[in-house]
Amino acid sequence: MTETSTETSTGTPTGTATGTYEVVVVGGGTAGLSAALVLGRARRRTLVVDEGEPRNAPAAHMQGYLTRDGMPPAEFLAEGRREVEGYGVEVVRGRVVDVVRDGSGEFDVTIGSGAGVHARRVIVTTGLADELPPVPGVAERFGRDVLHCPYCHGWEVRDLAFGVLAANPMSVHQALMVGQWSKDVTLFLHTVTEDELSDEDRRRLAAAGVAVVPGEVAELLVTDDRLTGVRLVDGSAYDRSVLFVAPRPVPRTGLLERLGAELRETPFGSYPVLDATGLTSVPGVWAAGNAAGFSEQVVNAASGGYRAAATLNGELLFADLDAAIARGRG
Repeated sequence: MTETSTETSTGTPTGTATGTYEVVVVGGGTAGLSAALVLGRARRRTLVVDEGEPRNAPAAHMQGYLTRDGMPPAEFLAEGRREVEGYGVEVVRGRVVDVVRDGSGEFDVTIGSGAGVHARRVIVTTGLADELPPVPGVAERFGRDVLHCPYCHGWEVRDLAFGVLAANPMSVHQALMVGQWSKDVTLFLHTVTEDELSDEDRRRLAAAGVAVVPGEVAELLVTDDRLTGVRLVDGSAYDRSVLFVAPRPVPRTGLLERLGAELRETPFGSYPVLDATGLTSVPGVWAAGNAAGFSEQVVNAASGGYRAAATLNGELLFADLDAAIARGRG
């Protein structure tokens, strides 16, 4: 017996769920809803548990998704929830605090303060969190004129005066990349010393015409609710209209770790080892979206969720057929 979720006027899922599902999708972002759409259309009893913290929430618009370019992320997800619920998928707001394998190879899923459901299979799409440098003004303007991805936002700010805040030596790569969208780029070394730049870094920065400014950044300068510059701790200030920064990604892989999934270390955090369909090293558990890797943009996350769900559906189909054959023989 289940209690179907409802929706508020803002498109926010509410409600609770109990009972047994064929699939529980942990996370209601792009990857999770894409998986749920496939499963709902395949007539699988599916529950999506959404904590309501999508990675792209600070952005006013999402780009690079064919036919949805420029759509607000919140509107995109609300439409996705409406679509999956049209196929009988249940979407509830909540946090999955634990997933435990039972003796039959299926899963007990604990939601919130103790509500529990049973799932034959699980898809984890919990994403990641962006940890920003603790510079005054960066967090407040992130997603507006403090940006991290030129593919996501470069066109909208093209030809403006760019700054790049170095958080680590990888920021040189970011400074070189954003030069495709503006020829006025300044790399603020911040906590990176000049000695940490390789000779190749220096040659490439010079060839790209990127100005390099040593010294720690103290704050961002804002006038009339728009970024106007960057001030260093020595008091010097530089006019800039856009600041690119590379946040430290923090993958939300706690559930996968507790399940014993094998993880791989990358320069951007630890992510699960997956096969081509998104299956983890734990039988019956798939991962998609930014829970599967750092660079999964919205369009990639949708593809990953689709692929995982289609594979999972086929696995359930043949498992049930084989079980029926075994029962017949018995």
